[in-house]
Amino acid sequence: MSALIDFSKTSLHLTIAHILFNPIFWNSAARAEYRKKVLTKLAGGDPYKGTYGLAVIIFTLGITRDYLYHQALADQPTHPFFDQPAIKISAALLFLTGNVLVLSSMWALGVTGTYLGDYFGILMKERVTGFPFNVCDNPMYVGSTFTFMATALWYQSPAGVFLTVIVYVVYKIALTFEEPFTSTIYANKDKKN
Repeated sequence: MSALIDFSKTSLHLTIAHILFNPIFWNSAARAEYRKKVLTKLAGGDPYKGTYGLAVIIFTLGITRDYLYHQALADQPTHPFFDQPAIKISAALLFLTGNVLVLSSMWALGVTGTYLGDYFGILMKERVTGFPFNVCDNPMYVGSTFTFMATALWYQSPAGVFLTVIVYVVYKIALTFEEPFTSTIYANKDKKN
């Protein structure tokens, strides 16, 4: 296994830490906001400013994670198995599909829908059911995972595949917290109406 993945590299450890940290952070911040209005208070009582502030932080954490991921891949061995035209084509298609899912999700949800505005009390009038949500339930997470895998395949990196599996597992775990909590938020909204 050490010939495929160099576990001694700091860049690998930092990337794993960032992959784990990001959803823990945004879920903790969102729940603190929902329960105690922590971020709204920091934003002078304006939930929109709080949401946009959190959006900047989450976006920056994502960029940092992606940078670390690329650094980790650069520090890791490649494997000739991945040096095949079919794998390059698969990587390109996964990258394209992943980005379409992520970007179309952001378009459909807007900034406040994408960046946890519902935890700030900024609720959408109804659940988004059009594309890409009619293709899969969690297109941002699916698209992000596709993009990680595409990058791993493109750069012929077993470590990238390993990191993508971690991303997938972390997102699956995050969803076990996020989906019921979001359902509760909207159920409470329906009770008030």
